[in-house]
Amino acid sequence: MARPVAVITDTEELDPGPGVQLLTEGGFEVRVVGSRDPETIAAAAHDADALIVGYARVDAALLDRLPRVRIVATMSAGHDMVDTAEAARRGLWVANLPHAATEDVAVHALASALSLTRRLPQADAVVRAGGWNEDFTEVPRRASDTTLGLVGFGRIARTLARLAAPVFGRIAAYDPHAADSDWPDGVERLALDDLVARADILSLHTPSTPATRGMVDAALLARMRPGSLLVNVSRGDLVDPEALLAALDSGHLAGAALDVFPVEPPAPDDRLRTHPRLQLSPHSAFLSDLSLRAYILEPARNVLAWWATGRPNTPLVDPSAQAAGPQPAPLRQGAAA
Repeated sequence: MARPVAVITDTEELDPGPGVQLLTEGGFEVRVVGSRDPETIAAAAHDADALIVGYARVDAALLDRLPRVRIVATMSAGHDMVDTAEAARRGLWVANLPHAATEDVAVHALASALSLTRRLPQADAVVRAGGWNEDFTEVPRRASDTTLGLVGFGRIARTLARLAAPVFGRIAAYDPHAADSDWPDGVERLALDDLVARADILSLHTPSTPATRGMVDAALLARMRPGSLLVNVSRGDLVDPEALLAALDSGHLAGAALDVFPVEPPAPDDRLRTHPRLQLSPHSAFLSDLSLRAYILEPARNVLAWWATGRPNTPLVDPSAQAAGPQPAPLRQGAAA
């Protein structure tokens, strides 16, 4: 009997070795493509039973060329690279990693919010330019006198709320899909317009969906408090970059921290790279010594669990539940970022 085949598409900075070893020991033939190119993937995975993907797009056109694939496992909590509706229509499993970097992303968001609040990028620039505190005109707000607002209240946002509670004066959140039972004491539940109007720091924690793409536009930014701050560790297309730059130019926003961008990496002449009120990181919020291993091992474990039991450990699309009817797309990253 032929061994089942698992194909790993693009791993970027991840070492696929531990995942390859785990799958091989579990009886799989494993191929590492090292590409997002659909032609390359289709050629390598024409007889694959399982597909493990990083950022490669898995859409109907690619699935048409992979007739044996029964499971797509992502190397992330986010899953916007997979056409989940098409996978569900075909009766395929889709599994993601809701827990792999929850703590890392939440801590990165907290560090970004605190750095912006304390005006650390501006303070750093003053010292590097030869100045001292008399040259530092950016008077920080006291954190305990500020409101941290969370757009989306999934695993990452809930972890951030817990970590931030001793630091910030108030924490509020918006998430139309979160159950009341998931809402902890100490986090005020607000409508989106109320949250935007009251938050001193707005932190985004939603996946990229048709409902959320471009949600932070000129109109939303105008409703934010003068001098407020924005943090985005979720998906780059949540924010209209031109509207953000205009709000920073006018001073309506005092600053923003971006870990994700509409185009990654941004072009060398992109103003998102150079604006003095932007604090940037290279889509690295998920990175840690432990998360790097989890991002390759956990998809392999999802595939092995599916092969052994008929069900992955962390299913996102469950073909056995299709009879229950379509489910609404979640707002929060990780329940799905």
